Amino acid sequence: MADLLFYQKPVPLNAKTHGDWRILTGEQHFGFAAEINSVLLAGIEFIEACKEYPIVFAMSGDNLVPVALLGLRETRNLFVSEDGKWLGRYIPAFIRRYPFVLADAADQNQKVVCIDEAYQGFNQPDGEDLFEDGKPRPVLEKAIEFLNEYQQQYSRTEALIKRLRDNELLSKINARVTARDGQETALEGLLVVDEKKLLVLDDEKSLALFRSGELAWIYAHLISIANIGTLAARQVKPA
Repeated sequence: MADLLFYQKPVPLNAKTHGDWRILTGEQHFGFAAEINSVLLAGIEFIEACKEYPIVFAMSGDNLVPVALLGLRETRNLFVSEDGKWLGRYIPAFIRRYPFVLADAADQNQKVVCIDEAYQGFNQPDGEDLFEDGKPRPVLEKAIEFLNEYQQQYSRTEALIKRLRDNELLSKINARVTARDGQETALEGLLVVDEKKLLVLDDEKSLALFRSGELAWIYAHLISIANIGTLAARQVKPA
């Protein structure tokens, strides 16, 4: 799973290049996410996401990350309709932040705000200005605030992942899922928290999970696994 997934042409956003560009706001069209089958989640999202999506852990390059499964096949998102509407109640933040994203700056010590220049709602004459006199307008200020909050929350998520790995609480799952259309899909290389190991964790480590709020995230993840069956029920025709 690529870090930028559906971003086709991410470029640094700046007042010189994009000073007179505009962006459409209002109801979002999610066609850009129609061909992904998973999306990165921050831990704080687990509580809401667990009500609709299976939440598992998977490798993304060299990093272990939590993801919401959106489909059973590689290029099929079961939560995007043919006309681009999101079919779930909760929309993951990774998707809501589009077409903006934070990326590493050249010195790697800072983040730079980028935008996908391929986004159809970008540089539209009837959109909202991103800049005025070289300074961000409210629509961009709000986007930057959201990006920074997401980055902070994902830092907390990385702390959760480290704690799970340090305590050897993750186990691989291998399963075959039969969709409503009769096709089988193998789920391989995915990790879940082993509840048996969690229950025998010593009191000090268990209390640390509780105090950090991470224990609630873990149980939201465990509850979410039942949604694999719900996901299979959505798969009614070949991709």
